[in-house]
Amino acid sequence: MAGWSRRLALLLAVVLAIFPALSLAAAAHGYDFGPTSSPANHAHMHGALEHAGARVSLSGDAAEIERAARVVLPGVGAFADCMAGLKALPGMIEALARNVIERGKPFLGICVGMQLMARRGIEHGTHDGLGWLDAEVRPIEPADPALKVPHMGWNELEIASRHPLLDGIEPGAHAYFVHSFAMRCADPKSVIARVDYGGPLVGGAGGGNPVGTPFHPEKSQAVGPPTPRHLLPWPA
Repeated sequence: MAGWSRRLALLLAVVLAIFPALSLAAAAHGYDFGPTSSPANHAHMHGALEHAGARVSLSGDAAEIERAARVVLPGVGAFADCMAGLKALPGMIEALARNVIERGKPFLGICVGMQLMARRGIEHGTHDGLGWLDAEVRPIEPADPALKVPHMGWNELEIASRHPLLDGIEPGAHAYFVHSFAMRCADPKSVIARVDYGGPLVGGAGGGNPVGTPFHPEKSQAVGPPTPRHLLPWPA
C-alpha cells in the first residue's frame, strides 16, 4: 500500500490556471498501471490549456479547488482505482462536490474522469462513483463481433444536445477514443454527444456545469472536437 500511495502521489494533482481575468482549475487524476500510466496525459492537457491561453500550475491540495473557477478531471485506468485515488487526496471528494455541485463551477471530466461522475462503475465488481449523474459505467459490447474492445482510434461524434463545451463543433467531427467501458445514462437528456461503435455509445454526458467526454480533447483538437479553449470562456 505504501508503494501504491507513493506512485499515486506522483500522478494526482490539481491544476490552477489563470486566463486573463478568469481562473481555471483542473484536478488531474491518474494511476500507475505501468504502460497505461498517464503522466503524458497530464502533460498533454497542461500543454493544451497553456496553448489555449491559460497559465497552469500543479498542486495536490484540495484547497486549490476552492480558489478556482473551473475544474478538469482527466483520468486513466480502472474505475475503482481512480476513485480510490481521489479519496486518497484529503478533502478532495468534498471540495469537488461543494464547488461543482453546490456552487456550480464548470467541470469537465475526461475519460475515466467522466466515468467517475456516474453513480457506479461495473468493472471488476461494482463500485460507487461520485454520483453526479444517474448513470452506470459498463463494458463496451459491440453488436458486431468483428469490432474489437477497447474502442481505440478516431470516430465520428453525433451532437445530441447543445452545450458550451461543444460550441463550434461541426457535424461529422471526429475525436480520439481509447476505452473499454462506456457510460449508460438513465436519462437520455444527460447525453450531449454520441458515437457509434457496433451500437450507440455515450460520447459526452452531463448538463449545466458538470460534463464529461470519454475521448481525449487534447488529442482531438486538430480536427475540431472540444478542446480546452471551449472550457476557458464557458460561463461560471
